[in-house]
Order: sequence, then C-alpha cells, then structure tokens
Amino acid sequence: MLRLDLQFFAGEKTEKATPKKRQDERRKGKVAKSQDINTSILLLFSFIVLIVFGGSIKDGMTSLYTQTFTEFIHWDVTEQSVHEIFKNATFEVAKWLAPVMLIAIIAGIASNLIQIGFLFTTEPLKFDLKKIDPIQGAKRIFSIRALVELLKSLLKIVVISVITFMVIWFYKDDMMMLAFKDIHSATAFFGNTTITMGIAASIALLFLSVFDYAYQRYDYEKNMRMSKQDIKDEYKNIEGDPLIQSKIKERQRQMATQRMMSEVPDADVVITNPTHYAIALKYDEKRASAPYIVAKGTDHIALKIKEVAKANHVITVENRPLARSLYDQAEIGEVIPEKFFQAVAEILAYVYRVEKSLESKERNT
Repeated sequence: MLRLDLQFFAGEKTEKATPKKRQDERRKGKVAKSQDINTSILLLFSFIVLIVFGGSIKDGMTSLYTQTFTEFIHWDVTEQSVHEIFKNATFEVAKWLAPVMLIAIIAGIASNLIQIGFLFTTEPLKFDLKKIDPIQGAKRIFSIRALVELLKSLLKIVVISVITFMVIWFYKDDMMMLAFKDIHSATAFFGNTTITMGIAASIALLFLSVFDYAYQRYDYEKNMRMSKQDIKDEYKNIEGDPLIQSKIKERQRQMATQRMMSEVPDADVVITNPTHYAIALKYDEKRASAPYIVAKGTDHIALKIKEVAKANHVITVENRPLARSLYDQAEIGEVIPEKFFQAVAEILAYVYRVEKSLESKERNT
C-alpha cells in the first residue's frame, strides 16, 4: 500500500517544466499567448490609421462615386469598358486599403513578437487523428478552460456593448440633429463616432487582454508541469540510462587498462610500493627527452602490471616514496616531473647494469 502511494505521488505533476521540455513544446507551437492581445492591438492601430488616412479615403470614395455617375455612366457597355472600370475601381480601392492593411500586418506581427518572440513551426499543421477524436473534443468542450473562454467572451461582449451605448448616449443630441445637417456633416459625424467607439473598445480589450495573458501564462505553466518521474525519464533520455552508462564506462576502463598493459612489456623498469603502487617507465630519446610513464595503477592493477612485467622480464625496483609521488604527479604518456630526474636516472642506471650483467652471463653460458 505504501509503495502504491509513493508511486502515486511520484506521478503527480508538481515540478516546473525543464528547459528541454519548454524547448520541445515551443517547437510544436505550444506557447503562452493571448489572442486577445493580438486582436486589441490590431484594432487599435487600424482605427489610428483610419484617423490619419480617413480624410483621403473619404475623398477617394467621393471622387470614385462622382466619376461613376458623371463619366462611366455615359460609356457603352462593352467588354473593354467593363474591364477598364473594374481595373480603375480596384486600383483606387487598393490605394485606400493599402495603409490599413500594411499597419494591420505590422501590428499583428509585433503583437506576436512581444508575447513569444520569433517562432516558425509547421507542427500545428500536421495531420493528427487526436484532433478529430470525438471523446477528446467533448472533454475540451466541457473543460474548465472552455468555461473560462466562455466567461471571457461574455465579458468582452458586455464591455463592448456598454462602451458602444455610452458613446451613442454621449452623442445622442448630435444624432438627433442629423436631419438638419448636409451629407458631408452627417458622414463626418458617423465616421468620428465609429472611430471613437473603435478606439474606446480597443483600449478596453487591451486592458482585459492583460488579464487574459496572465491567465494564459498560468494555464500554460500548469499544463507544462512535470512529475518527478517525468524529469527522471527525461534525464535518462538525455544522458542515457545510468546502468548502461556505467557499463559503457566500465568497458572503456577495461579497454584503457588493456592498452596500458600492452605497453608494459616495452617498459624499461617498474617501480613499486611494493604492494599498492606500480609505475612502468620507459626512456626513448626519439620520443621524449626524459623518461615517461607507460602504465600505472594501484592494488589489483598494480599486481597485474607486476605480473606482466615479470612474464616479459621487465625489472621491478622497489622505491615506496618515488612510486607514490610519480603516481600522484604524472599521468600515463607524460614525462616525469623534473624533480624526479635524478632518482629515476639512478634507477635506470641500475637497471641497465643488471641487464648488461644478465646478457654477459647468457653469452658466457
């Protein structure tokens, strides 16, 4: 029972997401983003553009209207005339809409960059059967998130309705007097009123979108949480299974030991502790200017070095302080430190004398 409880708590998602998981989810397009910020910024800048370019757009529309009923109305209806009228009208409309569309595109890109930075991914476009799963769809429809989105939508409708009513109420007297105004004054009134409504609604939506973004961040972090087991599994995937890694390292140590042991038969001398340390040295003036270490080890490895040395007739010399000092201060393949030159030179001289003596005995026999 206790084991099941521990497994349950280990599976609880109580830990913050790791950088790797955040990066993986970002590649899939899953980021904390409020669509309301995009919408409010887009609307706000679009209405600001209308304030700046509204006069020229109105003049262009009036000019096109006038041209239509003074010039185009007298044209013969032919394929060429219809094409010409359509081309001119399309060009004029494109000129009016170009500033609005350009600023809208810039505002949309900027609002996304502010929230999530630059992100381009095709993962959300990939076909996934889970997206059309009716059970998962029902869960999303009747989830807490769906309820929050519904309340947000109702709140936005209420806010925009109240703002619209307040603007209309503020201009109610001017609206009642429209019957006594000419077409230009009436058009200007409706234009100003619409822009006032739009900017006020955009600012209100931008204010609400700040809270929406905070909620989206909270919901994102909540969904990104990991259990302790998830973190362990991720670590295993990155670093590999510890058991496998230990076996690999053990195999690497074995191979390194085998390579080291293969160098022992070529050594000039093995200096021992005598039981705990063994250092195999070689002097080759073509390779180095001083003796260097070809193998070293302690305990079991030291015993193996001495066995290989004995089997290959490599002389072993006991010198406890020198063996310990060489083991601590020099690595395999390195030249021995200068302060040991004198002691090692004396040992090598002794070894060379012994070898010459043995060679002489063999020749005599």
